[in-house]
Amino acid sequence: MKRLTLVFHLLLLTFINTTAQNQVTVMTYNLLNYPDLNVSRDDDFKKVIDAANPDLLVAQEMKYDWAVNTFLRNVLNDAYAAGDFIDGADTDNMLYYKKDLFTFVSNIPIHTALRDINQFTVVHKITQDTLLIYSVHLKASSGSANEQKRLAEVNQLRNVTDALPEDSRYIVAGDFNFYSYEEPAFQRLLDQSANGYTLDPINRIGVWHNNSSYADIHTQSTRTDSRPDGGSTGGLDDRFDFILISEGIKQAGGIDYVDGSYKSYGNDGNHFNKSINDGNNSAVGQEIADALHDASDHLPVIAVLDFGPAVSVSDENLIATYELKQNYPNPFGKGSGGNSITTIEYSIPNVVANKADQSTQTGEIASPRQVGARNDGGFVQLKIYDVLGREVATLENENKRSGVYQVAFDAAGLPSGIYIYTLRSGNV
Repeated sequence: MKRLTLVFHLLLLTFINTTAQNQVTVMTYNLLNYPDLNVSRDDDFKKVIDAANPDLLVAQEMKYDWAVNTFLRNVLNDAYAAGDFIDGADTDNMLYYKKDLFTFVSNIPIHTALRDINQFTVVHKITQDTLLIYSVHLKASSGSANEQKRLAEVNQLRNVTDALPEDSRYIVAGDFNFYSYEEPAFQRLLDQSANGYTLDPINRIGVWHNNSSYADIHTQSTRTDSRPDGGSTGGLDDRFDFILISEGIKQAGGIDYVDGSYKSYGNDGNHFNKSINDGNNSAVGQEIADALHDASDHLPVIAVLDFGPAVSVSDENLIATYELKQNYPNPFGKGSGGNSITTIEYSIPNVVANKADQSTQTGEIASPRQVGARNDGGFVQLKIYDVLGREVATLENENKRSGVYQVAFDAAGLPSGIYIYTLRSGNV
C-alpha cells in the first residue's frame, strides 16, 4: 500500500517596513509597426521583456486595436494588463502595466498633425501616488521641415503639461527622432519659462547623431542588415528614444528618479555604427542581443522610479516626523516560538512634511502643502499587504490626533511568508 506523507509548515511571518523603497522599472520601446504580418517577432520581444522585467511598458508603433491583446497574450505574462487603446490616424501608443502594482486610470489623446501623443495615468496601489506618462512618437527624418513638424507636436504637448500643477509627477517617453539638442522641439521640451518642462535625467545633452561620444546611449538602429519587417539599418548612431522627467520627479519626495538607473537597454557602448548583436555584447549576452536585433530597429530605454514616501521636515521646536517602527516580535508566529500576534508602533507629528498632497480622487494631483504648517492629526490608514501588493488587512482607518500609537495584528490564518505594512496619514 502506498504511504502518503503530509508536511505541515508552521506559521512564520516576517515584515518589511515600507519606509524602504518601492522601486518601479519603466521601459519605453518602439515596437516597429507591431504586428508586422510579414514576420513573427513575438518570441524575440518575449525574451527582451522577460529579461528586462519592466513594471510599466510604454510602447510605440502599435498598428491595430486587436494587436494590443496579441502582444499581451504572446509576449507578456499574466502579471501584466493593458491600458485603454485609442486608435488614431497613424500607428499608436500603448501602455502595459503590472496589475498588482498599478491601477490604470485613463488614456487621453493629445492630437497632432501626424500621430497622437497619449497621456496615460496610473496610480501606485501601495503608495497611492499618481504618475502621468506621456508617450510620444514624433515626426521622423532629418531636415528643417521635419524639425518644425516635431516642434509643432511638442507645442501641443506643452499646452497640456504647462497647465499641470507645479511639481506634478510625470514622464515623457518614446521615440522623439531627435538628431541633436539644438533641435527647436528639444529646446522647447526643456524650456523653463512655464511649469510644464522636462529634464534629461542623465544630462547627456549634445549632438547625438553619428557621434561616438554618445555610443552608450544610442538606440537606433539595432541593425546593419535589411530585415523582412522593413526596419531601418545603419547600426547604432542615433539617440532617438528617451525617458524625460518632470521637475517634480527630480525633486525628492513623492515619486523620485533613481540616479544611475537610466539605460539604453542592451547597449554596452561598444557597438557604435554596428548591429547590437555584432560580436560580444557585455550588457545582455548573445541571446538577448540577437532578440533585440530581430525584434525592432530600436533599443528600449529603461529608468527606475522610487515611489517611497517622504516623511519628515526639520524644525527643532516641533515633532516633525511620521514614524513607522519595526513590528515586534519579528519574525513572529508559531514557527518562531510565539503566537500569531505582533505589535506595530507608529507616530503622527504635529507638523506636516514637505510633500505634495495625494488626492482621494484617482488621477488628481493636488498642490503642495505649506512647509511647517500645523497638523494636529488627521485621517490615518495602516494596512497590511502581501508581496504581490494585495491588501491583507486594514488595522487603522480613522481620524487620529498627533501622538504615538500601538496596534496589534493577529496573523492567524495567513500563510507563512513576507508581508508589508504601510502607514498613510493626512489627505490621502
